[in-house]
Amino acid sequence: QVQLVESGGGLVQAGDSLRLSCQASGRFFSSYVVGWFRRAPGKDREFVAAISQSGGMTSYADSVKGRFSISRNNAKSTVYLQMNSLKPEETAVYYCAITARLWRPDPDPSKYDDWGQGTQVTVSS
Repeated sequence: QVQLVESGGGLVQAGDSLRLSCQASGRFFSSYVVGWFRRAPGKDREFVAAISQSGGMTSYADSVKGRFSISRNNAKSTVYLQMNSLKPEETAVYYCAITARLWRPDPDPSKYDDWGQGTQVTVSS
């Protein structure tokens, strides 16, 4: 089983940037589609971005297009989420997740099998 550890969260001001990392243990990381999701207090889990096995395909929620960028380094078993121009309403716990059942990025969290513990991102106004 692959274990995922997110890092890079913190407290920032509106308009600032953060880069989140999702480090995977185990083998065959390059076989997985990886997604980032977030859950704000009192709200449902929300898709943020996802990336295909090779990194050649990406998908973003409309709300983050143009500001967030997902990338991966399979040699390091790591996926990154670069977040620019952060907004207070994006305060949430951010999770990464993986699936071997897909061949392209997908926004449906039910299609992802393994999840990390999450990292808190707080954006002050």
